[in-house]
Amino acid sequence: MEAAGKGNGGASGMAGASGEQILEQLHAQQLRWVELFYTDVLGGYNHVHLPLDALEPESFTVGVPKLDGSSVRGFRSIHESDMILLPDPATFATIPWQSEHGGTGRFIADVLMGGSRERYGHDPRGVARRAVEKLAAAGYDRSYWGPEIEFFVFDNVRLLPSADSVRDAWGGAGYAIDSPEAPWQPGDGHAAIRFKEGYHRSSPHDALEGLRSEVCNILADSFHIRMDAHHHEVATAGQGEINIRFDELIPAADHVQDVRYVLRNVARQHGKVASFMPKPVFGDNGIGMHMNQSLWHGKENAFYDANDPYAELSQTGRYYVGGLLAHARALCAITNPTTNSYRRLVPGYEAPVFIAWSRANRSANVRIPYYLKGHPAAKRLEYRTPDSAANIYLTEAALALAGLDGIQKKMEPPAPVDEDIYKLSPARRRELGVRELPGSLTEALDCLASDAEFLKGIFPASLLEAYTEIKRDEQLQLNLRPHPYEFYRYLDL
Repeated sequence: MEAAGKGNGGASGMAGASGEQILEQLHAQQLRWVELFYTDVLGGYNHVHLPLDALEPESFTVGVPKLDGSSVRGFRSIHESDMILLPDPATFATIPWQSEHGGTGRFIADVLMGGSRERYGHDPRGVARRAVEKLAAAGYDRSYWGPEIEFFVFDNVRLLPSADSVRDAWGGAGYAIDSPEAPWQPGDGHAAIRFKEGYHRSSPHDALEGLRSEVCNILADSFHIRMDAHHHEVATAGQGEINIRFDELIPAADHVQDVRYVLRNVARQHGKVASFMPKPVFGDNGIGMHMNQSLWHGKENAFYDANDPYAELSQTGRYYVGGLLAHARALCAITNPTTNSYRRLVPGYEAPVFIAWSRANRSANVRIPYYLKGHPAAKRLEYRTPDSAANIYLTEAALALAGLDGIQKKMEPPAPVDEDIYKLSPARRRELGVRELPGSLTEALDCLASDAEFLKGIFPASLLEAYTEIKRDEQLQLNLRPHPYEFYRYLDL
């Protein structure tokens, strides 16, 4: 986030082209198939293949009637299921590993209602689009986002004794993770990475640098995404991070979906498993998705103030922080959306547990990076709570709305906390006004139920109801099943 206006949006070269011009380019590349991708309510990347000849020039203005909304999680009922996919020309990419099938292009699509062709309220990309429009109406014509995408790549994850047994848990359940880096794995012991010692490790300890480079090359060459860096993260067993160049809200979310898609497919081609599960390894760090963000008036960074002695953060930026802190507990239902998310949000593993802000303090859930002084374009804040299981469109939209609510209501945050919050006594935390994030998905959903007003008008009530129903059932299904650790603790009672 070092300069404005240098993101990825429109890098495909088709943004603004007419339908006829787009088809000419597709035929010139000798493509045989075109995939239309869209995102469901839970963040899943779904797609449909079309032969190139099935597309018409009006497909890029009217849309493609190829979606049964009743078969998509959180979308439509069976009696109102006809929906339309509207491809976004700016998102064109090619799928290199499908060349053997005749060449395949890809567009990300918005979801429209059948008949009326209105934008569908439950389409996560549409929610993000409405958030962008609300920011613009408030005077912020651009916002920049830089998600830090963390993940694990395992050799294998075995569900024991079988997937059906795990699902039904009648006769027992368990799992086993295989990774050449893991200290529990028999084999090349000198290359193993001990718990919490993986950050920036080089080979032979980092067994996946080649795979990450391959992923990043595909993202750059075929998906037109500007890459910033990739590296091994803190945990053992193949924890990595890919940093993409910051971009405006919707393109940045599109790129996150593409990183997830490419990483999963390349890992599979190598016989491995890529996972965005927040906390798969007991005793080591989980995976987050820290969200760097800033608001802009034209060429002016609204978060920068050279006269602020603490962090060069403007009053607007402070109000934005105030909004994030005020709504942090409700935001967790969206930014940390799984039961497993709350196994990451515990003290001792670098994940933020406490609601506070600071300059360069990674024990607070809002950090104001302060690497360089006197660089207006680089001023941003980092929201450290989200994890990589989150629906990126809903996450960015919700964070933008929380921050904007803080600006509009002039929510002054508490004083910054420049101490290691993990080491503070409960009394000291109360003195500083430091609250805690929810301890479970149920608690987070309860917080959202009582604090959803800031999302109103952008997140339809029906979307929040559908989302909450799905998530409460996830928690229920976990609660119904005995856990292996319970046998360890309670079998001899």
